[in-house]
Amino acid sequence: MQAYLDVPTFFAAVFLVDLSPSLCEVARQRFRRLGWNVMVVCEDARTFRLEDHLGRIANARPTVRAPTEYGSAYASVVYNADLITMSYSLSMIPDYYNVVDSMVRLLAPSGIIGAVDFYVQSVVETTGRNYIGGSVNRHVNWLSRVFWRAWFDCDRVSLEGARRDYLEYRFGTKKILNERNYLLGGIPYYIFLGCHCERAFARTQALLETVDASCTESPPLSPAKGHELALPLLPEPALPIEIRSKAYQSAIINFSSNLPLPSTFYQNNQGRIYYDEHLRKHTRFNHDYLYAFTWEDPRVDQRLLQISDSDTILCLTSAGDNLLEYLITASPRRIHAVDLNPNQNHLLELKVAAFQALPYADVWKMFGEGHHPNFRRILTDKLSPYMSSQAFQFWMNNTGRFASSTSFYDHGGSGHAVRLIRCLARLSGLGGAVKELCKSKTRHEQQEVWSRIRPMILSRTLHWALVGTGWFLWKAAGVPANQRQMIIRDSTDAPFHDHTDHRHLTDTTGEAMWDYIVNTLDPIARETLLSEENYHYLLTLTGRYTRRCHPAYLSPKAHTKLSRPKAFSGLRIHTDELSEIIQRFAPATLTIAIIMDSMDWFSPASIDASTQVRALNRALKPKGRVLLRSAGLKPWYVDVFEKEGFAVRRVAARLPGMCVDRVNMYASTWVMTKVGDPSSVGL
Repeated sequence: MQAYLDVPTFFAAVFLVDLSPSLCEVARQRFRRLGWNVMVVCEDARTFRLEDHLGRIANARPTVRAPTEYGSAYASVVYNADLITMSYSLSMIPDYYNVVDSMVRLLAPSGIIGAVDFYVQSVVETTGRNYIGGSVNRHVNWLSRVFWRAWFDCDRVSLEGARRDYLEYRFGTKKILNERNYLLGGIPYYIFLGCHCERAFARTQALLETVDASCTESPPLSPAKGHELALPLLPEPALPIEIRSKAYQSAIINFSSNLPLPSTFYQNNQGRIYYDEHLRKHTRFNHDYLYAFTWEDPRVDQRLLQISDSDTILCLTSAGDNLLEYLITASPRRIHAVDLNPNQNHLLELKVAAFQALPYADVWKMFGEGHHPNFRRILTDKLSPYMSSQAFQFWMNNTGRFASSTSFYDHGGSGHAVRLIRCLARLSGLGGAVKELCKSKTRHEQQEVWSRIRPMILSRTLHWALVGTGWFLWKAAGVPANQRQMIIRDSTDAPFHDHTDHRHLTDTTGEAMWDYIVNTLDPIARETLLSEENYHYLLTLTGRYTRRCHPAYLSPKAHTKLSRPKAFSGLRIHTDELSEIIQRFAPATLTIAIIMDSMDWFSPASIDASTQVRALNRALKPKGRVLLRSAGLKPWYVDVFEKEGFAVRRVAARLPGMCVDRVNMYASTWVMTKVGDPSSVGL
């Protein structure tokens, strides 16, 4: 602790409490040697009270506690601790229930409790708990559970899961971290930071209503009191239940069950909205993101939409790059970032935290160069207060993505493509040519270098053997089967088939993808200059940006704007299907929806597309706009938009030889404007 603050001067008083006289004497000698005025108390933690020792401290201020607070039947004047720490002690205390209860009484209303201890638990023991702050690395396999329990029992240290469970039940979870000490054989241990759930319940009443309103763009509810919050709201909700946020609904369930709220409600930053991390739709991404950088051109978005500070925007998170540019250029009233993959939102949280906590030099090292040798230290010391518990766990589990010799952009699904291109360049002896391409000062010079690289990147054999395969298209490029089928349809003029009929994909995928990539890359090499303006392809080829060519959010000017207080106060981060989020918005509240190529993922055989388009119509204000991109020149769902009350306009078509933007990856770009109500009855 002394490494982060001056303990003797920072606190009005410091107490160390232990039941062992010998350990207390060791502590006294150590503090005497350091010259610290720490009061060492040899006492049972169950009976320790600050009021028994603080009478002689002049600046100690008591708290007047109401009769209903913390289970007390009478009003009382007590002294509270602003910080309580328990270091490898909970596992050694026989009567741990009473000790944890005493900590609840001892902790100040706005205080923090920190605990670190050994543990063993299986994933079954945490199933259904939405308040534990994430379960990354929490599961300990059966053999390790048996071994470590037996090992610690020899020293009368108990590792049963109930100790940790009760701590998490009595306090709200701010941060949790599950780690292993591999120097000592992989001993499982956890670090817990918590706060009062009772006081947090009272504090969270207004917060809960505000978060729900900002999630659904609905008017705030009337404040309620205490645990009665759930009761008056359920019978007579102010708004239809279908537009309540999932965060609100989960909080109501916890309130009525006398449980702490989900950990997202206790964070310093309320932008990340609660989600159930155990659902299959989230876990299928295998704890990784697909996109380490965003493949859409934000300059085109701004030109087409003319985003202003009065707009309420719904957009897909992806890697968060375009979202940050919207904030820089237009400062919209609110941005709702949505992604089904929790790890994409973890990446956005990391970027937001970096702007809030780090100087420009560190932000550039992380996201400009893709490497920071001290990433783990700045993550724990500076970034963690601005991140949700789940995002913090994810990045603690992946610190090597910034601290290793490889680039951060070599990881994630898109990292497969980045590494493949560089590997092929080295194997074919074109590594030098790639560097020349990225340093070319004119388009003519760039074209000359491209003519040498092109046969390697656009090899028909390579595309037949790898690039045209379904595995590579999904894992490396994020192209789902339905989108792949749209590309094939445009290439062969064949009718669209559902992706489950693989006979239509087998023989034509490689050729179609080859044509598609030729139409993407050749115009890029001819019309844009990688070294000056096209940071998308510069990053793909080199694994980093340069000071002259990078996204707008990595400029010093952008850092100045985004590091200001409340720069992200209008940002809400949702982890769910796009249609799930849209359906929970109040009617006629959004002005812009930027949904990238997400409609390409739907099958024409399902009703998912029409359901989502109706939901968009309902949530958008009159003349609200939807911006989307597609791998097809005229995607099949354009007709769905027309039937559901939208005027459709294709604003860009990438015909052979044409370059429509700095990415040139999509065959068409569309703006759909709400002009009427859906053709059928609402949702």
